[in-house]
Amino acid sequence: MENQNGNSKLKAIIAILAILLVGSLIYIFKLTSDAKTLETVVSTTKSEKDDVMKDLEELKATYDAAIAENTSMSDELIAERDKVTKLMAELKTAKGDAASLRKYKDQYKQMEQKMRNLMQEVEVLKKENQTLTTNLDSTKVVLEDSKKYNQVLVGQNEELAKTVEKGSKLSVTNLKTAAYKQRSSGKQIETDKASRTDLLQISFTIAENAIAKSGDKVYYVQVIDAKNNVLGDKATISFGETSLTYSFTTTVKYENKTVNVKEQLPGKDFAKGTYFVNVFDKGELVSKSSFTLK
Repeated sequence: MENQNGNSKLKAIIAILAILLVGSLIYIFKLTSDAKTLETVVSTTKSEKDDVMKDLEELKATYDAAIAENTSMSDELIAERDKVTKLMAELKTAKGDAASLRKYKDQYKQMEQKMRNLMQEVEVLKKENQTLTTNLDSTKVVLEDSKKYNQVLVGQNEELAKTVEKGSKLSVTNLKTAAYKQRSSGKQIETDKASRTDLLQISFTIAENAIAKSGDKVYYVQVIDAKNNVLGDKATISFGETSLTYSFTTTVKYENKTVNVKEQLPGKDFAKGTYFVNVFDKGELVSKSSFTLK
């Protein structure tokens, strides 16, 4: 009887221990399962956080590239990039729970859409700038061509002006000088003897010129004897830095037709030797000749 009671108690203890063992195993299994689930959640959360951070880094890189192009939207692009940079800094210190990640994901999506809109504006602006640059280049080419053409015209006009100026100058030709003896009767007899000479007759021709300016023309005639003396008036006049001592002047009424000019220079005691005759239009020598008295 006592043995039966002892066996019953033993069986009861074994049953209790078995139940406790099964309970412990179930509890341990649950703890292990919860730990794996938590590890999976933590791992997934960390991966999602890294993905959001990567997306934000790419967004920032896009803004950096756009800002480097130095468009007129640079200030707005910089402001949006700074917002991305600030969000990245907040994400680094965030707890990483699901609710927090959802908030950062939503902010990223908003920023990404803003970036897309800005990039579209940038592209439009770049195309407009490219078109403007092309137009400016075309305008520059046209202006350069016009400038070159104007320079050619200016050069041609200057050459034409020089040609006209040169062509409008009167040509003095056939400069001749003859010596004469003056008789009491007034008759003049040509001579080549210095001792018989009473006057010199100087003549020249002003050629016809249709483009020359008509009107009175003053010529300065200079006669230099064999002793290098200027005969006649011996008057001096200045033309700029040049001075001229002349024998006499002659004024010619010029009307674009050929004009023959003849003037006389009286004197006495003419020296033997070679004489030089020069005709000046203001300070410019326009004709010269020489003759000899014996």
